[in-house]
Amino acid sequence: MSEIEAPVLAAVRNRIGHLTLNRPGELNALTLPMVRFLWQQLQAWEADPAILAVVLRATGEKAFCAGGDIRSLYDSYESGDNLHSIFFEEEYALDHYIHDYEKPILALMDGFVLGGGMGLVQGASLRVITERVKMGMPEVGIGYFPDVGGSYFLSRLPGELGLYLGVTGSQVRSADALYARLADWCLPSDLLPEFDRCLDNMAWTTHPQEALRTLLATLASNKLPGAAFKALRQAIDEHFSLPDIPSIRAALLAETRPEFHDWAEATVKLLDSRSPLAMSVTLELLRRGRELPLADCFELELHLGRQWFAKGDIMEGVRALIIDKDKTPRWNPPSLAAVTAERVHDFFTGFKPAASKSRRTVSA
Repeated sequence: MSEIEAPVLAAVRNRIGHLTLNRPGELNALTLPMVRFLWQQLQAWEADPAILAVVLRATGEKAFCAGGDIRSLYDSYESGDNLHSIFFEEEYALDHYIHDYEKPILALMDGFVLGGGMGLVQGASLRVITERVKMGMPEVGIGYFPDVGGSYFLSRLPGELGLYLGVTGSQVRSADALYARLADWCLPSDLLPEFDRCLDNMAWTTHPQEALRTLLATLASNKLPGAAFKALRQAIDEHFSLPDIPSIRAALLAETRPEFHDWAEATVKLLDSRSPLAMSVTLELLRRGRELPLADCFELELHLGRQWFAKGDIMEGVRALIIDKDKTPRWNPPSLAAVTAERVHDFFTGFKPAASKSRRTVSA
């Protein structure tokens, strides 16, 4: 396979390992071979004293990574094989490994960063976006729940921003990504060539993490004007702290403050388009995630995922939005009123914390 065709490219320049997702035509959606390649290369570079840092990036301006290759996972479950199970186990292991990586990882993001793409970057030491970025965990839109560590990183965002993002599946642009602490720096896209030139000429006279941070401080910003979340924060925190999705929806419908009314109305429409079951489980997942360490968050997501293809809404969501594209999913149950607390809690029954298990790895 030529470099042009390889789904992930690896190169070393000036003691920096560069990993580049290389499926721009598929918005750099992750496949199992990509997950395994990333794991193996990161392991090799972590053990190599000549490598001081890693940059994780992607080909193309449209997307850093729009998530996992969900069509292949749908086909896997349909055909009765176990690819979908193996993919999630190894993807989560990779994401966990990035959180624990012993050398600085700088995630450089342009365009869409969704789902599995968020899993790759949220554990990075330095999360750098451009002004073109659109970030989010849109899983509830296909009848799934925010995974890849979402129960950990969403639940720890300021106030109720993470619950709002997870339950609605909303995407945010650069100013809100910085405000919500989903990213650390915004580098203007027209400075990407200059940033690369600087990386290639760094003298490494200080610790690599500090050297990279100093470079970013000269070229990038850690705050941007125009964050909608800043104006909406009070309402988001009030509504999304309510005990369940029906209560949240009812409060949004009752919102009369002029500065929040349009947002509340749009949010209700968004909730009404999502899987009632997925939203309800997501709310429970994120609230539990606030109290769990990282390893347990990944283990809880795996626990839910093992049940979800058979008992959740993902197969119907993918059918309606990706396979048949009729955009009229038949959610089960079809309404929030029909989602019982017992059905939600049943997904969490039998969960065993990761502390009692050996750490997962990715296959060679």
